[in-house]
Amino acid sequence: MATIKPFRALRPEPTLASQICELPYDVMSSAEAREVASGRPMSFLHVSKPEIDLPEGTNLYDSAVYAKGAENFTRLIKSKALRQDAKPCFYLYRQVMGKHAQLGLVVAASCEEYLSGIIKKHELTRPEKEDDRVRHIEALNSQTGPVFLTYRAVEKLDALFTKIITNKPAIDFTAADGVQHSSWVIDSTAVIQDIEQEFQRIPFLYIADGHHRSAAAARVFESRKGSGESGSFLTVVFPQNQMQILPYNRVLKDLNGHTPETLLEKLDGIFIIKPGGSSNPERKHELGFYMEGKWYTLHFRPRFVATTDPIEKLDVTLLQNYVLDPIFGITDPRTSKRVNFVGGIRGTGELEQLVNRKEYGCAFSMYPTSIDDLMTIADAGGIMPPKSTWFEPKLRDAMFCHMI
Repeated sequence: MATIKPFRALRPEPTLASQICELPYDVMSSAEAREVASGRPMSFLHVSKPEIDLPEGTNLYDSAVYAKGAENFTRLIKSKALRQDAKPCFYLYRQVMGKHAQLGLVVAASCEEYLSGIIKKHELTRPEKEDDRVRHIEALNSQTGPVFLTYRAVEKLDALFTKIITNKPAIDFTAADGVQHSSWVIDSTAVIQDIEQEFQRIPFLYIADGHHRSAAAARVFESRKGSGESGSFLTVVFPQNQMQILPYNRVLKDLNGHTPETLLEKLDGIFIIKPGGSSNPERKHELGFYMEGKWYTLHFRPRFVATTDPIEKLDVTLLQNYVLDPIFGITDPRTSKRVNFVGGIRGTGELEQLVNRKEYGCAFSMYPTSIDDLMTIADAGGIMPPKSTWFEPKLRDAMFCHMI
């Protein structure tokens, strides 16, 4: 069963939320963050990417970075731009991006259940990124970026949450990227108990995004032996039928010694190739390929997809095993400098620009991995290839912080 707890969230003063709340620390570079936060002293990037307030070139893992983040966090609290609720509550968080809307429950999830596998993961983590998040949590004594969880939808919960959001939201703003962010406070003891009981009937939760944040929270929990609020971590839990996954596209630095003609010949052994067509694949096992100003539609030949293994059937796995490794010589996409990954939010136009500017040799556009694939693989204890999923919209940092 899934154990969730209400908590006393640290939240922005409603009239300041649009000035404070920001995209997650890991979706932009330091240079991009510096530009976004320029002239905006309340931007949470001063907390989540505090290197922007230190000299350019400062090592991202320098102790001064974490100290500056803590200093900036304390400043927001002392100025009452961020305020902690008086009693533990649940919260609802709705995001509207174009025609897509998703409504999640903000809770404190159990570190023990993460460690025991009730909260399931599907990605490997990198030690240096875990270390970074551990140091950030320890410096602030807070979890400021929520982990994005999902569960198989429950009609009773859907109906309850839909009823609650007919009330006026506590916070409501539209960010510069056009995404609307709204939140509601659930402070009724009876409603909180009803929600807890419903989640106790849910056998598993699944990490959609935030593997490093959840791993770091668990490490802090173990080091503190569960003292204070360290036994739980900040999450927003969405039903799986509201999730939006965009593709995670690939761009390759060069053709690995092939000419365009010989490369197409190699690809012809793997795919049925159709010149032209849409740059956005329309179904599973269909890819787009861009080279020398032209798009090609690629369909994996049937023999390559004739497997029942859920990981081996993923398009990102098929592309790695039959194309990137044997044809381009990219054996480990986690460490190779010859492949880069472009989130689907940037569109295939970004792929065209990178190749047209000769920064890269060619590009593959992908069909998005499904949430059902993710849950099936997690249920089997499997690990998905790197950069398999790109979730949108992103949860905003500082909408809710969990003090530990």
